[in-house]
Amino acid sequence: MRGLVVVDKEAGWTSHDVVARCRRIFGQRRVGHAGTLDPDATGVLVIGIGPATRLLRFVGELPKVYRAEIVLGAATSTLDRSGELIGRWDMSGTTLPEVRAAAARLTGQIEQVPPMVSAVKVGGRPLYRLARQGVEVERAARPVTVHRFDIDETDRSGVYRAEIECSSGTYVRVLADDLGRMLGGGAHLGELRRTRIGPFTEARARRVDELAAALGGAPGGDAAQVVLPPLEAVRHLADVPVGPEFRSLVGHGAPFSRDALRAEGEGPWALVDENGLVAVYEAAPGNRMRPAVVLS
Repeated sequence: MRGLVVVDKEAGWTSHDVVARCRRIFGQRRVGHAGTLDPDATGVLVIGIGPATRLLRFVGELPKVYRAEIVLGAATSTLDRSGELIGRWDMSGTTLPEVRAAAARLTGQIEQVPPMVSAVKVGGRPLYRLARQGVEVERAARPVTVHRFDIDETDRSGVYRAEIECSSGTYVRVLADDLGRMLGGGAHLGELRRTRIGPFTEARARRVDELAAALGGAPGGDAAQVVLPPLEAVRHLADVPVGPEFRSLVGHGAPFSRDALRAEGEGPWALVDENGLVAVYEAAPGNRMRPAVVLS
């Protein structure tokens, strides 16, 4: 079995919990995910099964869309509602135009310092493990892109609804914290839901219990109902048809000149035949191309 499953992660589940459950549902040991969601967050989590797990890095680099609530006037140790309160400010006089103006300054190419409660490694150790020990370390800022940061009011004072479209590696909780600082106080992230990763939307996602029901409760079951073909992971890449004269060579990971396969652009390229995705190739020096992932 190979392919992708679009899961609607529920609150209280870690991304690893979803992977473990999918291993049992599909009767597969080789299962992974693209783009971690925090336990309190909900929404789109793309799961790879079998050899398709090797394609998840191409999914993970796609832009993401989030729907969030940002709470002004209170900062927490984790930058979201799960943390301890570490500061309060009276921001009742803050207006919607002011919040939108601050969000506009956080749009475009910006730099973010990863939060301590993240999986980023420093000295070989994930930051979140250091944070659990009460240790805080210096973190280098990283470039990210916020394509859109839309703000609307809610019916609760000091709570704003946000829709954010951003590059991979963007921390929405850091955006919330930075927004509060820009407005002269503090803020933290309330609810968070990921609604899209590239073409994978919440409309296409199923909860874990729905996956199990669709497969009739038997490991593997009728997986065709819920498992997307591997090609779906790389629809955003330029495709290169592979004829029978090259199929065996591609299946063995042979390098080629770009001219031999008529590959246009700078890559990576999705090499496809009549049965779907065969391999993903990337650019190599001297007008060459080499395998990044081979599905054989």
